[in-house]
Amino acid sequence: MTFDYELVGKIGSMALIDREDGIIDYTRVARISRELRPGYIWVSSGATEIGRLDYLQRTGKELTGEHAKTDYAAQGQAILMQTYRQFVDPAYSVRQVLVEHHHFNDEQKSEHLKGLLLRCRTQNAIPIVNYNDAVSSEENRRMEILALSHGKKRVFECVDNDETASRIACLVHARSLVIFTSVSGIYLNADDPSTLVKCISGKDANELVDNIEEHKKYCVGASRAGANGARAKLEYVKDAATQGTTVYIASAKYTIAAVLSGDVPCTRIGIDLR
Repeated sequence: MTFDYELVGKIGSMALIDREDGIIDYTRVARISRELRPGYIWVSSGATEIGRLDYLQRTGKELTGEHAKTDYAAQGQAILMQTYRQFVDPAYSVRQVLVEHHHFNDEQKSEHLKGLLLRCRTQNAIPIVNYNDAVSSEENRRMEILALSHGKKRVFECVDNDETASRIACLVHARSLVIFTSVSGIYLNADDPSTLVKCISGKDANELVDNIEEHKKYCVGASRAGANGARAKLEYVKDAATQGTTVYIASAKYTIAAVLSGDVPCTRIGIDLR
């Protein structure tokens, strides 16, 4: 099977923040950044929370009102990109790519995005992708999604970067999709680490989907308020997995290389995995 990209990776907000000190976990970001190279696309959440923490540190207070998330995202995105640029190999270019739902629901916009990402690979550049919260109005987004749903069987919202990463993996036909989270993968019992599911597979796409659906039954809860949790992750990665991408759901405390090599515990999802 031919792949256009080696890897799409994603890290969530909770995995990027040092909760004890209320700042970016610079050690983790540095470790990830040093592994990034052309042929990798990195989807990074965190702008809103980083912006909130930065604003709080600078002013001693938090913003209030309906536009707080927008303002935090605008402030945090600049810091997020600056931090990645600081630690990525200086031989490589870093490119900010901010997306919204319409980039995955409109064929022309999807092709434009795909072209940008494919050029990055050949131009020695690493795309850092995030949802464009700073200019995305919640009310307008809901109305646009509703309008789209009247004319399409399936609509992609992509406000959850797990879904964004999976859609990008489908768009560029990635060999691997790594979803970094605060736990080591999918569990049969979230309270029992020994129930980690090491592999979800099937002999073909149909059997794989059936097995993913079976494992969704065991997924409850989420790592934080507003997150969609393990069940949503399994739903989001189905398309990528059924097109031949191998999906890894793993703890962000590990390196990308260790996850791909199988040296650390994680959940692998894909067709005919051994």
